[in-house]
Amino acid sequence: MTTTLITGATGFTGRYLAAALEQAGHAVVGLNHGPAESTVPGLARTFACDLADLPRVRDIIEEVKPDHVVHLAAIAFVAHGDVEEMYRTNIVGTRHLLTALQGCAGRLRSVLVASSANIYGNGRGGTLDEGTPPAPANDYGVTKVAAEYVCGVAGVQLPVIVARPFNYTGVGQSTSFLIPKIVDHVRRRAPVIELGNLDVARDFSDVRTVVDAYARLLRTPAAIGRAVNVCSGRATSLAGVLDSVRRLSGHDFQVSVNPAFVRADEVKTLCGSPMLIESLIGPLTHIPLDDTLAWMLSA
Repeated sequence: MTTTLITGATGFTGRYLAAALEQAGHAVVGLNHGPAESTVPGLARTFACDLADLPRVRDIIEEVKPDHVVHLAAIAFVAHGDVEEMYRTNIVGTRHLLTALQGCAGRLRSVLVASSANIYGNGRGGTLDEGTPPAPANDYGVTKVAAEYVCGVAGVQLPVIVARPFNYTGVGQSTSFLIPKIVDHVRRRAPVIELGNLDVARDFSDVRTVVDAYARLLRTPAAIGRAVNVCSGRATSLAGVLDSVRRLSGHDFQVSVNPAFVRADEVKTLCGSPMLIESLIGPLTHIPLDDTLAWMLSA
C-alpha cells in the first residue's frame, strides 16, 4: 500500500486531504505540531512533532518510510502576530523536513510543498501565471518565497512539487479568515460585521477542489520540479462575496470598517491562471463559490 505522510494533517486542509487520500487507497500518516491526534478521518497514525526538532523529524521519516509527502504545516494567517515564529516555522521547518527526507530520497515518489499565491504580491494587473516574478507584499509572502528557494535547493535530490494555492475556503476553516468570519456572523444573525480593507478581490476556490488537485499532483511525475498555481482563474470582489452571503442566507447586515483590521500591505487583487496545472493533471473540479458559501452556511 502507498504510504503518504502529511505535515499539518490535523489542520483545515490536512483533514480533507487525509480523508481523500485514504479513500484513494493510501495509508495516511499525520505529523502534527501539537499532541498526537487519532480522531481525524483517514489518518492511520499520527505523530506529535515540532519541525524545529530535526532529530525527531528524521526518526519519524525513518520509521514511516513514506512514498509521498505533503507539507502543509505552516503559519498561514497573514496577520499572525509573531513574525519571528512565522519565519521559523515556514522557512526553517520546511528546511528541516526536506533535510530529513533526503535519507529516503531513493524511495520517495513525490514531495508536495504548499506555498502560496501571496508570493506574487501587490500591484499586478491581469491574471498571474507561474512566470510572474515574486514580489511579496507582506512577511507571510516573504516566508513562502524563501521556502520555495529552499525547495529549489532540495529539489536536486528530492522529487519536489511546489503548489501555489490562491485563496480557498470551506467548512471548518478558522474564523480568522475572511469568508468563515462573514459566514460565522451571518449564522449568528449579527447585525454588523467589522472588516478591514473592503476594496479587495480574490481568486477563491473550495477546499475540496484544492485537495483534489493536491492528490492528483502527487501521482503526476511531470509535475516534479515545477511550481504550479492552484486557482480558478476568476477573481471575486469582497462586495460580491457579501452580496452572495446576504442572498443565500436571507440575512441582511451592515459592514463597518475597523481601522485595526486595515493592513497597509494588503494585496488588493489576486487572480491566477490555472493553465499550467490543468495541462499537467487535467481540468480542475471547480465548485462555484455560491455552492461553497451555501455549504458553509448550512453546515
